[in-house]
Amino acid sequence: MTVEPTPPLPALPAAVLFSCTSNSIRSPMAEGILKHLHGGNIYVDSVGVRSLEVDGFAVEVMNELGIDISDHKAKTFDNLEDSSFDLVISLSPHAQHKAVELTRYMSCEVEFWHTFDPSVIDGSREVRLDAYRQVRDELFARIKARFP
Repeated sequence: MTVEPTPPLPALPAAVLFSCTSNSIRSPMAEGILKHLHGGNIYVDSVGVRSLEVDGFAVEVMNELGIDISDHKAKTFDNLEDSSFDLVISLSPHAQHKAVELTRYMSCEVEFWHTFDPSVIDGSREVRLDAYRQVRDELFARIKARFP
């Protein structure tokens, strides 16, 4: 009986940037998740096309997983401190446009993960939190699959 060798895991990028529209919900969640999973191995940051304070519902649903994003400081593409990323993952169409612009002066891969904006959901507190949890869980699954 011959045993096939296990294929090697893909190499992790050294630096990943998540981007979304306001850097207040989706990209801070994604940043927090990847830091939680690989923070010692990958430099992770996030930005938005514009910047708003981190959303309280996002903080709450991330705390449910033991990931604290309450100290997140929102920033835009224009005030990025580091400008060398191996991979930029855009979570909204607006951010995808800005991410592609980065490739004019930065050699990086760009991926588009169209991710629902839970802030557009109306309803009770629990209905809204469920929308945020769905986005969180979707991001967690995608990040875990992309960065094993």
